[in-house]
Amino acid sequence: MRLSRDKVNKLAHVITDAVADMDQVEFIEDRNTIRLEVRKILEQLLMQEARIDQAARQKIESQRRTIIEGSEEWSILYRKYYNDEVKKLGV
Repeated sequence: MRLSRDKVNKLAHVITDAVADMDQVEFIEDRNTIRLEVRKILEQLLMQEARIDQAARQKIESQRRTIIEGSEEWSILYRKYYNDEVKKLGV
């Protein structure tokens, strides 16, 4: 899923605020440092998801016959190949 930089920043703010509100958590670093690290982690996860998506799509495109995106068969194959890629990464 493609998210704009602003949306990733907003998400990082929300996550940082939620963690800061937990009684069990005490920040050693300042909040902005934590937020930047959360944003970095989110961006890494989104890039990983994009690579998984691309690999699944390439597998579908490599089929002998054309499978139309949006069809039931395409959706089934996409889920299968997507899950296979996730398992390869141990996620």
